[in-house]
Amino acid sequence: MNHPPLPAEPRPSPLGETRPSIGRRRWLICALVFFATTINYVDRTVLGLLAPMLQVKIGWNEAQYGYIVTAFQVAYALGLLVMGPLIDRVGSRLGYAIAVAIWSVSAMAHSLAHSVSTFAMARFGLGFGEAGNFPSALKTIAEWFPQRERALATGIFNSGTNVGATFAPLLVPWIALHLGWQYAFLMTGVFSAIWILCWLRIYRRPQEDTKLSAAELDYIQSDPTERALKIPWVRLLRHRQAWAFILGKFFTDPVWWFFLFWLPKFLSSEHHVPLSGLALPLIVIYNIATVGSLVGGWLPERLMKAGWTVSRARKTTMLLCAFAVVPVIAAVGIRSLWGSVLVISLAVAAHQGWSCNLLTFPSDMFPSNAVASVGSLGTFAGTTSGAIIATVTGLLLKATGNYVPLFIFAGSTYLCTWCLIQLLTPRLKPVTQP
Repeated sequence: MNHPPLPAEPRPSPLGETRPSIGRRRWLICALVFFATTINYVDRTVLGLLAPMLQVKIGWNEAQYGYIVTAFQVAYALGLLVMGPLIDRVGSRLGYAIAVAIWSVSAMAHSLAHSVSTFAMARFGLGFGEAGNFPSALKTIAEWFPQRERALATGIFNSGTNVGATFAPLLVPWIALHLGWQYAFLMTGVFSAIWILCWLRIYRRPQEDTKLSAAELDYIQSDPTERALKIPWVRLLRHRQAWAFILGKFFTDPVWWFFLFWLPKFLSSEHHVPLSGLALPLIVIYNIATVGSLVGGWLPERLMKAGWTVSRARKTTMLLCAFAVVPVIAAVGIRSLWGSVLVISLAVAAHQGWSCNLLTFPSDMFPSNAVASVGSLGTFAGTTSGAIIATVTGLLLKATGNYVPLFIFAGSTYLCTWCLIQLLTPRLKPVTQP
């Protein structure tokens, strides 16, 4: 079959933008995914920020807080089993809108909670809806970007996790202290409604988008045409490529969940930072994490332009990130607040650089009609291990109050996981028809 000639290689800008002759509409789609991810993380971060206050007002202990976090994680894991196949079936446009609507209603429902059990119920609904974000985002990026730009696009939308985690400490404590904690859970409903309207109005698949130029469509579709390979969900587990992604998420995602839900409590208990003082340390941490996400997406693209293979570029970037996490082991022993913030910032930034490359594995190795399902399997594994860590963390802190074992795990797991990924898929070889 003859294919039209590929467009000339565009000249990139520092952020990967191309000359106007190619077009920029794909970056508008990336921006929409970025904003959805930002809202997603504002919603899930509110509880962690208010945990020290609510522990006093509601009266829960460390173990009960761990159970509330676990409710979110379990629902997130279950939601992934539903959302991934659903999004592959109905497409990103409708699937993403449904997911945002579910998690927004559940986020606002926290304002009605008054006990450990009702908080757990609200967190369950939030987790189920938020499970749709990353499968939708990954499928969207796979549809709208050629392989060479996917890590950068993933790094950009994934930086929304850091922007959301940065924006929340600026707003949530002020709202909680001046208006009441209930209003902090209500604030994102308006943002979500605006996003859904914009998404439904703007988003179409590239070949259906009448505002997309022919040159940009050719560029998006410039990778070799993949076979129309339909892989049943269960059969995905037969592939080593799927297990590389699944185990990568299983062993490293809990570190991110730990920081997201326990970092405010760590700063409060170990460094005596009050609710009103949490904003600055958290803003520093998550802004540095944003840099890690962007650099983690930019570096492999540059290496591939220099002639490196996709596998070598991704693996080298991930190995550098794995080494950068190691110093966080010393975080508990550092008595200076800002010394501790510095090593945690480096670890969180390295996690984001690691993650934006790991998140490209499904689109690197599987056909687009299986990307969301593979992404869901991996995120299900990461969320399941996060639920285990949440319960263990709560019980451990209730019994000992000691964060040292948790930071040792955080600092050592990436290097071990990198070796496992390398063993399972040395070259990121694409899946072929079994």
